[in-house]
Order: sequence, then structure tokens, then C-alpha cells
Amino acid sequence: MLRFGICDDSADARCALRGTLEQIMETQGLECQIFEFSSGEGILKWMEKHAGELELVFLDMEMGTLSGMETARKLRDMDSGLQLVFVTGYDQYVFEGYSVGALGYLMKPASYEKLSDIMDRAVITFLREEDKTFLCRSRDTLYRIPKRNILYFSSDRRQVSCVTTGKTYTFYGKLDDVTDNIGRGFIRIHQRYLVRAEAVDRLDGNEVFIGDTPLPVSRAYRTSVMAALARAALKE
Repeated sequence: MLRFGICDDSADARCALRGTLEQIMETQGLECQIFEFSSGEGILKWMEKHAGELELVFLDMEMGTLSGMETARKLRDMDSGLQLVFVTGYDQYVFEGYSVGALGYLMKPASYEKLSDIMDRAVITFLREEDKTFLCRSRDTLYRIPKRNILYFSSDRRQVSCVTTGKTYTFYGKLDDVTDNIGRGFIRIHQRYLVRAEAVDRLDGNEVFIGDTPLPVSRAYRTSVMAALARAALKE
């Protein structure tokens, strides 16, 4: 299921965009969940607890206290992989969107054809970025976590924690399965720990340090850990 945000201080504009978006998704046979926000402050406050839960946000350029552009810059800081589409009633704002890597823009009211074109491009981008993100599900929420933000995984029985630069995501699963699926760049250092090689600052005795955080290296993994860290250092 794809999750979208619509941020506009006009309830009528949000309703119109939502209706067209749901129609397009249904035509394409894709499920979606849409969250509505009436201000930039509102979506930023929500994202503090829900980073990684949206694939794309439609942002009105002309909002109240916090403009769409200001909101976009703050959203980029919170989630660099989030796709942004600007919605505006004035064409002088069109080129501003590219400074924050926006996927595109829509003139109000958004037509079915223009929105459909945007969504085609968005889906292609989702598929292209799949190998750069780690997906995990906690209850009904699917998190999209950029791999470059992950520091390490830890496990406790059937519960796995994904520790990133911004927050920790916890989900049920096996660390063995994460190890098999995460791809290159990650090193198993212990039965309970899997780390991103480039996040390791140093190996000291039987521990690796990620910042000030020490993690144990078991005897069984020590040789492979040293080799993997050496390869990672050569790539820098």
C-alpha cells in the first residue's frame, strides 16, 4: 500500500485532490492511504513521530505561516527519500520546486491527466529506489527506511530493532532474515547484531564502535568482520 500526504490550508482543495488521486490509484489497481494536513506546521509535527511512513507529499505553495517551500526543506531534513510534488495556483512558483528535488508540480485545480502523469513517474521512482531502502512492518504500518540512514540492527528473541540516525524502528522478525535480505554493505558481527559497515568508526578488541555506542563482536564473526571493515575502508 502506498501512503500519500496532502498538505493544503484549503479543505476544498484537499478534498478535490484526494478524490482525483483515489480515482487514479483505483484505475491503476493500486491501494493507497491518504493523510491530510491543513498546515506546514501540522505535517512537520506529525512527521516527528512518523518519519518514513509516507512515500509522497503534495504541498500547497501558498500556505499561512509556513510556506510550502519552507515546509519542503524541513521535510527533506527529516526524510531525504520522501517524494514531493508542489501544488500551486501561480506559475511563478514552478521553478522553485526543483531546488528541493521536487518530483514535479501541479497547477490548481489539478487535472486527471496531469496528476496521472505525476503518479506514473512517482511509481517508477518507487521501483527504482527499492534497492536503496529497507522495508519493515510494525502492526499496520509499513516503514520505508533509507539504508544510508541505518546504523545497525539488534534482535531480542522475535523482536528486531532498526537503529537509524533519527529514530529506532521496532518490528517482529528474525535477524537472519534481515541479514539475507538487506543486501551489500551490512556486516553480521554477532548473533544479535548486524551493522552497516560505513557506520562503524572503529574496531577495538571485541567491540565495534558506532559513534560512542559499543557493540560486541563474537569470536565466530571476528575474522569476517575484520575483512568486511577493511573492504569498506578501501572504498572510502
